[in-house]
Amino acid sequence: MKIYIEKTDEYKEVEASTVKELLEKLKINPTTILVTKNNELVTEEEKLTNKDEIKILSVISGG
Repeated sequence: MKIYIEKTDEYKEVEASTVKELLEKLKINPTTILVTKNNELVTEEEKLTNKDEIKILSVISGG
């Protein structure tokens, strides 16, 4: 499936069955990002298919 990573502004092709597996393969800490599937916010347990559009968005915090 095609994954867009906002932080590096790049697309990657990765095979994964869940969001958690995807993040592990990409070595991304799940506490630092949000994941959307087909433009809807999803959790790490969400199942994925090759037809899904996945975006990994950076969490920005400040004070």
